[in-house]
Amino acid sequence: MHHGLASAQEKELPAVVVETSRTSQLGIAESANTGIVTQQQLEARTVYRTGELLEATPGLIVSQHSGEGKANQFYLRGFNLDHGTDLRTTIDGMPVNQRSHGHGQGWTDLNFLVPELTTLLEYRKGPYYAAEGDFASAGAVNVRYAERLEQGIASIGIGQNGYRRTLLADSPQSGNGNLLYALELFRNDGPFIQPDDYRRLNGLLRYAEGSAGNGFNVTAMAYRGKWNATDQIPLRAVESGRLDRFGTIDTTDGGDASRYSLSGAWRKTTAAGQTQATAYLVRNEMDLYSNFSYFLNDPVNGDQFNQRDKRTTAGVNASHSWPAMLMGKDSENTVGIQLQNDNIGNGLFHTVARRRLATTRADRIAEFSTGIHFENTTRWTDSFRSVAGLRHDFYRFDVDSDNPLNSGKVNDRITSPKLGLIFGPWAKTEYYFNFGTGFHSNDARGTTITVDPATGTTADRVPGLVRSKGAEIGVRTEFIPGLQSSLSLYQLDFDSELIFVGDAGTTEAGRPSRRIGIEFNNYYKPTRWLTIDADLAFARARFRDSDPAGRRIPGALEGVASLALALDNLGPYFGALQLRYFGPRPLIEDNSVRSKSTATINGRIGYKFSKKVRVELEGFNLTNRRHSAIDYYYASRLADEPAGSATGDIHFHPIESRSFRLTMNMHF
Repeated sequence: MHHGLASAQEKELPAVVVETSRTSQLGIAESANTGIVTQQQLEARTVYRTGELLEATPGLIVSQHSGEGKANQFYLRGFNLDHGTDLRTTIDGMPVNQRSHGHGQGWTDLNFLVPELTTLLEYRKGPYYAAEGDFASAGAVNVRYAERLEQGIASIGIGQNGYRRTLLADSPQSGNGNLLYALELFRNDGPFIQPDDYRRLNGLLRYAEGSAGNGFNVTAMAYRGKWNATDQIPLRAVESGRLDRFGTIDTTDGGDASRYSLSGAWRKTTAAGQTQATAYLVRNEMDLYSNFSYFLNDPVNGDQFNQRDKRTTAGVNASHSWPAMLMGKDSENTVGIQLQNDNIGNGLFHTVARRRLATTRADRIAEFSTGIHFENTTRWTDSFRSVAGLRHDFYRFDVDSDNPLNSGKVNDRITSPKLGLIFGPWAKTEYYFNFGTGFHSNDARGTTITVDPATGTTADRVPGLVRSKGAEIGVRTEFIPGLQSSLSLYQLDFDSELIFVGDAGTTEAGRPSRRIGIEFNNYYKPTRWLTIDADLAFARARFRDSDPAGRRIPGALEGVASLALALDNLGPYFGALQLRYFGPRPLIEDNSVRSKSTATINGRIGYKFSKKVRVELEGFNLTNRRHSAIDYYYASRLADEPAGSATGDIHFHPIESRSFRLTMNMHF
């Protein structure tokens, strides 16, 4: 993000913690929907699962429809983003989204994230930013990790439903820098009759030197997780009493995943400008067993399938920003390049109780991309500035399939212009007009397919890159002391909509779509001991073509609201309360079947024994609502239903019942 045209010439100053309000974006932000969430704000949040930390992004919902080790389900701006498509997520510039993944395009597994190491969360919504490429049409979130901890951390947590967590982290001085280490041990069963038995091991080692403007770091991360999966279950089985709402159909569903990475970052700032570079090497593996349709396709063995994905991802990001003059006006230019290569081996197999029966397909994929971007920021007058950008991306897909008819090589490229016009501030108020195009990549296997591997029938190929087009008007104000508000109205079109196919557990490219939405975000700090976040978002999502099936987009988010209160500086006491409302959604195209809404209240209360020791009690789903975390509508067959039958039904994953966790945090 830009931090003023003269930033390169400014001297490095000591860090100052501002308690009066969150970081002001006036004069900095490119749109009404960019923002920075500070470490203090993130620490005030009560999260059931790690990925929910991203809900600090206004309007974003993070959910789950299976075992805890699986990538989360994301909702934003009228999208059911599945496991991350159209929400670009990075950790210190290292991409988390996995393309051409064995389960879902853009797979975003955040279980390796350690919240205590997070110093900043930056979000941008809409396709208006030249530095954001694949998967960023609905939004982009970057999490920044600490290079040095103010104090060492030792944390021990216990709770209901088998919850256990231990964290140890510190950053002692080493040579001219600091050596940061962190080790996390985690386990959770959840309220399910077949326990999740989710076990996680996280480790991090980082050496860093220098400051925010001039320095470098080298980082190694390691993650391993294993779990049982409580996939979504049919509503008819629960309503008839055949199945408990925390039960499961196939008790052998589950998976394991691992992630190992080595990365480095370097930055240099002088009067001539700022240069940044990052490089990364990541090894991801996943073995996932799922059964969404039970005994529909195979009445004897059942419909369980195994999706395997093993990949090595390597990449380099580099950018350079420098001050300039444009037509006699103060200006700043940024040019950058992003290179990424994935070597992927994945497969889809028919299984029973995790025992392989048949291979549906197996593929080796090499996917390479180059993205170059340029952006110019010019301050034309004291109350008008522009941000103009251009991005060009090239992709090469190379698929070696077990069926030669589905093998091949495909190239695709796309150019994405961006423009932002910012007026003000007047009376601490700015006005934004944003236009831009973006894209998401499709699964490489879809670009070369000719034969459906399951049925043997002819299959249609999909384009490698799918364009999005967005426009937005917005306003941001700090006119009322202590209150920061933003209001925006946006439209986002896609040439091809990704649709969830429930009985296969996959997505497919479909019809063109349009979303029109409004977002209203507020952050208020009326006193030194109270902060209030209040966010509202509504969206209208429709297919743009006509079809007898209907124009509604299944699973598309219509309304979301959140209210978060955080209390601190009340002597030794602190606390928080969060209300989250997740509105109803159409589940099929004609809107005849809809999900119900979901509302939850989470909270915590804590006591500081000293500056070094504090204890906190967290509560989740405090009103013990019996709502859904997610809903789908598709056909399935239970074992005791007639052979050859297929019953269309709502399939849901319940939100967890009320539970409590007690944590002691010690600093050293």
